[in-house]
Amino acid sequence: MAMLELKDCVNTHCPNSGKPVTAEGLTMYKGKVVGFCNPSCRDTFDNAVAMFEESIRS
Repeated sequence: MAMLELKDCVNTHCPNSGKPVTAEGLTMYKGKVVGFCNPSCRDTFDNAVAMFEESIRS
């Protein structure tokens, strides 16, 4: 997997907190780099997406 970079991020502020995104808070979603203010916000998003996608496959 390629390294995610802030310059590729589609947003500048965390959708959860409103704080600026950080390099440690980046993730991929539907082929786009999405940013969060910290790894905790990122992980909460990643887990929610995974749970949602799993529930619609069932």
